[in-house]
Order: sequence, then structure tokens, then C-alpha cells
Amino acid sequence: MTDAAETADAADAWRQWHEQRTASVSEPYGPLALTGTHWLDDYPEGKLPAIPGQWRADGDSVVLTAAPEDGLTREGQQLTGEIRLTADAQVGLGERRLVAIVREGLWAVRDFDPGSAPRRAFRGIEAGPYDPGRAVEGRFTPYEESRTVRVENADGKKRGLGLGGELAFTLDGQDHTLQVGVQADGSLWAVFADATSGDGSYRFRFLRPAAPDAEGRTRVDFNYAVLPPCAFADHFICPFPPPGNTLTAEITAGERNLRTA
Repeated sequence: MTDAAETADAADAWRQWHEQRTASVSEPYGPLALTGTHWLDDYPEGKLPAIPGQWRADGDSVVLTAAPEDGLTREGQQLTGEIRLTADAQVGLGERRLVAIVREGLWAVRDFDPGSAPRRAFRGIEAGPYDPGRAVEGRFTPYEESRTVRVENADGKKRGLGLGGELAFTLDGQDHTLQVGVQADGSLWAVFADATSGDGSYRFRFLRPAAPDAEGRTRVDFNYAVLPPCAFADHFICPFPPPGNTLTAEITAGERNLRTA
């Protein structure tokens, strides 16, 4: 296969991915539907804004106490009395979904509403055209021991960000490195900014390279850079890039901004 044919195939694959990604984020309970993240420690009396029932954190779960008139449901059944919710457990409230989450031992309830204003205004994701020059070979070097750094999050609070090593690559003849996390399946995860961040692109983005091979090699393809969840709704707590993860290169490929009405 010629280089031109390979590039055309890669561009077609990227277009399909972009279409699927756009459809995914606009689903009824996708990131555009998030209307609130309520930290239970901020509500010691157990009453959350515009959410019925009594909610409290209790060790490794959230305890919800519901009355029949609250209109809360679990798997289609009306909730009455006390129920324990583990991480990612969902409760219904009409068309809304209430989801329990935990971060660094602190519990919160997220409120997803398919009728949210951001979801109604969504018109797509602005992305750069496929650029074969932004898909390069990289080499991952793990740290001897994983590290946790404190970084600011989109809600203004600092939280721990786990890092498992460095990913080195070359763009436009310049060498770069990113500190990356390692996911359970071995794939990598980077939070990065670049010369376009805040000026043509969102202030930072995520990149998820595939798991490295036995020699640490993996593809670094910025065409698949994605907007973080907080680009879709203000109530996500995305981490900002750790020190050293702001590239001097201009990354015009990948997702850049939302299109709205």
C-alpha cells in the first residue's frame, strides 16, 4: 500500500471516530447533561439542591433515605426507606439520573438532566483536519515507583494525579516528553496543553495512547486528542496538566472546542 493510500485510510478511520465521539458526548446522559456535582460534606444536613431525599456519606458508600413522595427510583422501582449506593450507582428522578461518585475518599452526587441547556445548544465538536504529521512514534519509560502530584482541578481545588512514567516523542524535529498515567489495561493517559491552548483550542486536552509494547513503543497520535469533560459541563473536576506537560508545539489536530448554537 502506498503512503498516500495509508494516509487516506487513516483519515477515514479518524472521521469515523470523530463521528462516533460526537454522537457519544451528545447522548441523553453524556457529559453535556451534567447539571451539578454536589459534595456531601458541603451539605451536613443531607439536603442537596433541587434533589429530594436525605443523602449522607458513610464509609465506602452513600446512604440515601427516601420517602414515597420524593419520586426517586432504582431500576424502575420506587425507593422508600434507606438504601446504600456504591460508586457509580444510579438513582432516577423523572428523566434525570443521580450518580454517586467518590474522589480521594470524598463522596458526591452528580445530577444528569437530558434537557440541560448545554445539551440543547450543542452543535458538534470543532476539530482540526486529520494531520499525518501529528501521529508519531513514542517511547514510554516507567518510573521506578508511581508518583502522585497535586494539581489544580477545574473546580479550583487541588487533587492528586497519579503518574506512571514519561512518554518521549519528536514533533517537527523537536523532542518532547509528557508525564503520563497508566490505566488498568496498560494504556496511557496524558493531560496536556500546547501553544494553541486558550487561543484556538480549549485550555487543555487529554490524550490516550495505546499500551506500550515490551520495548516501550507506542503511537502518539494527537489527531485523537480529546476535550476534557469540563469542556462540556462546568460541573466536572478535570485535572489541569501537571508540571512539564505544556508543549511548545502547536497542536492544531484533534478536538479543539465545542460548537454551540
